[in-house]
Amino acid sequence: MLFMKGSPDTPRCGFSRQIVELLREASVPFSHFDILTDEEVRQGLKKFSDWPTYPQFYANGELVGGLDILKEMVAEGDLKGQLDLKPIDDNIIDGQDEETALNERLKALTSQSKCMLFMKGSPDNERCGFSRTIVALLREHSVEFDSFDILTDNDVRQGLKKFSDWPTYPQLYVDGELAG
Repeated sequence: MLFMKGSPDTPRCGFSRQIVELLREASVPFSHFDILTDEEVRQGLKKFSDWPTYPQFYANGELVGGLDILKEMVAEGDLKGQLDLKPIDDNIIDGQDEETALNERLKALTSQSKCMLFMKGSPDNERCGFSRTIVALLREHSVEFDSFDILTDNDVRQGLKKFSDWPTYPQLYVDGELAG
């Protein structure tokens, strides 16, 4: 999974363009997420990965690194072989089917903070009573948390229901696991 500026076909920075070229030249299958479309993901992933810059490349759910790391791996030899990628099926779009790509994105989102709240609205502008209630409870107990407004991204909103096997919002994750 490549977290980048823009898309593989229209990168929005030179580093993103170069890493896409490296991955494609090495025939490394990948999907992408444009971090310019979601500021919460952009900032949260920096914290989650303890990696301050983009692009960021993940293989098998783990951070590999940015452009500099991938360049070093290319210089050492077979990039694809070094990544030890898990097998994928034949239904591929830029390396992964859409559901797999979404699940990787959801895994990263649910783990971007120790306590992650998926809600309608934001903690300062809740858009439903349940979200307002959980924010109040978390604040009352001095729980530090990050949030994601599910109303801004329908793929996350619908995908997280299936990912968590929980049909309603808000959803609270602690250490990447659904708490309720």
